[in-house]
Amino acid sequence: MLVATNATLEYKKKRYFIMRKNFEYKTVLLKTGGFFGEKIDSSDFNERLNSYGKEGWELISATNSAESYVCKVCIFKREILQK
Repeated sequence: MLVATNATLEYKKKRYFIMRKNFEYKTVLLKTGGFFGEKIDSSDFNERLNSYGKEGWELISATNSAESYVCKVCIFKREILQK
């Protein structure tokens, strides 16, 4: 039979706290050009992505909008820091 010591219980509490992360998400529509939305102003696109990155947002997905080919749907996430 295994018996948990106080040190073991403290380790498990710390491990749970460290591994538990909370995220928030942001969805952004970016306009593109061309008939099928294949033209992207790369300097503007990079500038916008970098501005989100400076705010702590990480791009996790970019795809065509289901409503229109002239929009890209970009999904960002960032960790919510616990105080």
